[in-house]
Formats: sequence, structure tokens, C-alpha cells
Amino acid sequence: MKNEGMIDRAVRVVLGVALLIIGFAAMGGTAGTVVGIVGLVPLLTGLAGWCPLYSVFGIRTTGTADSAS
Repeated sequence: MKNEGMIDRAVRVVLGVALLIIGFAAMGGTAGTVVGIVGLVPLLTGLAGWCPLYSVFGIRTTGTADSAS
């Protein structure tokens, strides 16, 4: 079940890609690796359309009501 809206997903994907580029291409070293790995989180959640923390806190940015939850 998706709990992220299109704008939320787009922002996450752009942020994730930016962090990957900054971490692995611009920074390098251990700090760059950490930044790159942190960039995977918003990228993957944006691509999947589902955020585990949103599920825990009952947040939905899809703009639709879900009667099955």
C-alpha cells in the first residue's frame, strides 16, 4: 500500500539522487560513503511509494482516504 503522494515521491527521488552524487562523486572518503548510503533511503522510499515511518505514525500524503486501514 502506497502512503506517499506524487510530489512527496518526486522530492524524495531528487533528494536521494542528489545525496548519492554528492556523497560518492563530490565528497569521497568515509563521509562521502555515509552521505551516499543515507541518500539511498529517500531514493528507495520514493521509488517504492511507501515509507515505513509514515506507516508507523499513520501519515499519508496520497490525498486519498483509505477505509481499509
